[in-house]
Amino acid sequence: MCSAAHEYPALNEYNPLPVIIIGNGPSGICLSYLLSGYTPYIKEDAAHPNAILQRKLEEAPEIPITDQDLAYLSEGLEGRSSSPVALLFDMLLRPDTDMGGSAESMLTWWHEPHRAIPHLVLGQSPPGGAWNSIEGSMITLSRGEWMGLPDLPFKDWVRRKRRHLRNDRATAGDIAQYYQHYVNNKGLQDSFISGSMVTSVQKIHTGANLKSNHEEDGAHINSDPLEGQLKNASSAQGGLFQVNGLLKTHNGRQQPFSIYAENVVLATGMFDSPSRLGAKGEDLPFISHQISALEDAVKKRDICPCSDPVLIIGAGLTAADAVLFAHHCNIPVIHAFRRKVNDPGLIFNQLPQMMYPEYHKVHQMMKEQSIFGSGPYEGYVSLPEHRVVCFEDDKKCVFEDKNGHQMVYTVSMALVLIGSNPNLSFLPNNGIHLAVDNEKPAISKRNPIDIDQFTYECTHEEGLYAVGPLAGDYFVRFVQGGALAAASSLLRKSIKKPP
Repeated sequence: MCSAAHEYPALNEYNPLPVIIIGNGPSGICLSYLLSGYTPYIKEDAAHPNAILQRKLEEAPEIPITDQDLAYLSEGLEGRSSSPVALLFDMLLRPDTDMGGSAESMLTWWHEPHRAIPHLVLGQSPPGGAWNSIEGSMITLSRGEWMGLPDLPFKDWVRRKRRHLRNDRATAGDIAQYYQHYVNNKGLQDSFISGSMVTSVQKIHTGANLKSNHEEDGAHINSDPLEGQLKNASSAQGGLFQVNGLLKTHNGRQQPFSIYAENVVLATGMFDSPSRLGAKGEDLPFISHQISALEDAVKKRDICPCSDPVLIIGAGLTAADAVLFAHHCNIPVIHAFRRKVNDPGLIFNQLPQMMYPEYHKVHQMMKEQSIFGSGPYEGYVSLPEHRVVCFEDDKKCVFEDKNGHQMVYTVSMALVLIGSNPNLSFLPNNGIHLAVDNEKPAISKRNPIDIDQFTYECTHEEGLYAVGPLAGDYFVRFVQGGALAAASSLLRKSIKKPP
């Protein structure tokens, strides 16, 4: 018997589940909502500004969107995502947002319990995933209304909280609270198990394989009735997934669990494993790969305005957040990055200045503050087109510029903020076989998991799905389309499944 089943009866290996979702961020929450019987229909009097889409929607208004042909509905749609279903769902939820409008959602939601599919959502943190680990005062890149999930607009939640949106954007703290409220408000909490870390996912094809796996794990169970259930459940698609992990219980201990599912959805996001420079000395104790280390050092007064500079490496938004935080605290900063400041691929060159003034402020600092510290921004030094050669024990950092010239700085701490990658260590071979280029690691932006774009089922593994950044969708407004595609596919499987 699953050793954690006493505290969480849902973690019961005797009853294979139709779906297990690994990850409880926005993707996992949205998919759970769609699998809980909440069904989207087109409102009777709704009219979409896209005339072609409107005509398609009028063809079968009585059929829920999850039961319609998503490929047909999304054909020809254009927008800020490369996923056709992401564009479709976003256009239904926010019909004219990219044109500056504020039209209400085209969808009305009906709770139809008979359509619900039993599932579990496993996550190490409370619902909201990585949003729980972001410093609460950080301002989101996306507009607040784009952070909302179906049938509970974020702006309505903010209004009830009597909060104020700055430039129509929200704080990370508000977003984390909103996602936890969403799970409770929609009655999804019984499907969510926080404090659960998945350690392995493997395909089980026969009762014999199952039995040997349990014997290896040291579990002693009466496998005969379980084997019968597994054979029946696996007949539809040729196997089940065994999901093993550790559950943090109420007394703080970690207990192992092992559960089975016909389908597994990967919704783990891309923030589990920070990218590394690969420079010598990168594991020294004064170096961190998370912005929270700087926040903690300031709170503990380990770093103050009279300290040696903080080295911030990276030219993305997380690095910019660290620069802003340090600058606000009057902490001296050395900011090193490998690109030119006018590189068109730099994120700052892609953001509207009126909407993101603080990030354009950082970009201005990067451009105007010279390597010798001369310029209008006291306490800040910009090192464009520089790379780290090595870190040394005495907190010295050796840099090299584009011409091969080296220089040395002494710092109080270093933050390497150059992006992050998903942690798929719980999959065989770290999930490399699932990627578009299955000879290289699965990396969200450069080598995402290969999926069917209308079901989000993995091309190389039947019954395994990937949503969110793992599938190439990075913004909350677009990850919901992946949840729609996966839910639609899983609902069709549920209908076809023999009694």
